[in-house]
Amino acid sequence: MTQKQVLKAFTDTGALLEGHFELRSKLHSNRYFQCANVLRYPRIAAKLCREVTRAAVKSGKLGQRIDGVISPAVGGILVGHEVARELNVKCIFAEKVPGAGVDATGKPNTVLALRRFAIKKGERYVVAEDVVTKGGRVQETIDLVKAAGGTVAGVILLVDRSAGKVRFGRIPMFSLMQMTPETWEPKDCPMCKAGSKPVHPGS
Repeated sequence: MTQKQVLKAFTDTGALLEGHFELRSKLHSNRYFQCANVLRYPRIAAKLCREVTRAAVKSGKLGQRIDGVISPAVGGILVGHEVARELNVKCIFAEKVPGAGVDATGKPNTVLALRRFAIKKGERYVVAEDVVTKGGRVQETIDLVKAAGGTVAGVILLVDRSAGKVRFGRIPMFSLMQMTPETWEPKDCPMCKAGSKPVHPGS
């Protein structure tokens, strides 16, 4: 698929939104990827995930053996399922649980944990996610795999909002599309200064 075809799939399904948004990273932006909208359509989702997964395999950077795919809940779960289907391995996911303290907005912090699944020592996983801006949830997922004695062979994404700036050490990362919508710290957001209030479509 060309980048034009990928972008058309996101636009046609309402996955690419324009407005005033607060991202998971707490940054503000004038564009938002609501990947749940494109993932509503199984055949389109399968095609997009198949495209990026095959590119990752073709690169040769994932290694010879993959034991499973793990995703952070909830956005990455459907992506992980389709990536696992293409790799013909099991898929599992990490869930949000209450953490310590509160965030900048006063909401309780959450962290990721393995509640329903166990990773065996020595297993090799691919981490799959829908969208990455700063990569916090992906890094948490990587840490969970390592803490269980597993290895992360690679990270597979639908959209890299950092345009390649986010890195996870030496772990190879593959994305179907890279874009850099403008983002601002809340105190610097021009839309906030104009009196607009951000929304969080994923909440």
